[in-house]
Amino acid sequence: MRVFAISDLHLSFSRPPDPEDWGSSPEYKPMSEVDEAWTDHARRIFENWKRIVTDEDVVLVGGDISWAMRLEEAVPDLQFLGLLPGLVVAVQGNHDYWWQSISRVRAVAPANMRFIQNDHVRFGGLVICGTRGWLCPNGAFFRGEQDLKIYRRELLRLRNSLNSVKDPASEIIVLMHYMPTNEKHEYNDFIEIFHEYGIKHVVYGHLHARACKYRLPDQAWGINFYLTSADYLSFTPRLIMEWPAAGRR
Repeated sequence: MRVFAISDLHLSFSRPPDPEDWGSSPEYKPMSEVDEAWTDHARRIFENWKRIVTDEDVVLVGGDISWAMRLEEAVPDLQFLGLLPGLVVAVQGNHDYWWQSISRVRAVAPANMRFIQNDHVRFGGLVICGTRGWLCPNGAFFRGEQDLKIYRRELLRLRNSLNSVKDPASEIIVLMHYMPTNEKHEYNDFIEIFHEYGIKHVVYGHLHARACKYRLPDQAWGINFYLTSADYLSFTPRLIMEWPAAGRR
């Protein structure tokens, strides 16, 4: 079993996509209007994913899956992921407004999708935990008490996810949407939690284009960090690790 990751898909299909005829599934918010580097990005993700991922693999998706505002509008985008091989494990991004009730999301999701919210997904000795994350204190865009409240809530959700792991795990990967520190890479409560729980691998997204220069180094504080925003990866899932085959839960 191989573990891949890609985040920030920013899908906006107006109807269920047809890989044989991409023109029949127009996007209501094409990313190419923001950055031409995103031209035909859904098709490119689909083709690259199919080329390297098998049904035995896992793909971590760190949020910003769909531009939809309501769950029913997100269904075609979820169905896009349902067409792809592998088991998809996702956390929420800051633009995933359609993700409100986790039970409703799970009820409409394709069979190959799992969603983390205050819990985890296990593959034998390998466990995936995570949360959305948020802007971190002392960052350029961090704005006082309102951001501090959300930041503390995300710390709690990360702890809830990690504490939900009752049986011993050989390895835990933490999946987040936001980079778990500010652009100055200051040590903070997220890093403290990673150390407390012995986390060695953290996958995140959110950073695009010129903002990618703020990414964490591949290794810091004894932790491996992986930026997996779709455009940063040229719309190709990134291999995180290989793991012995295990039953899926």
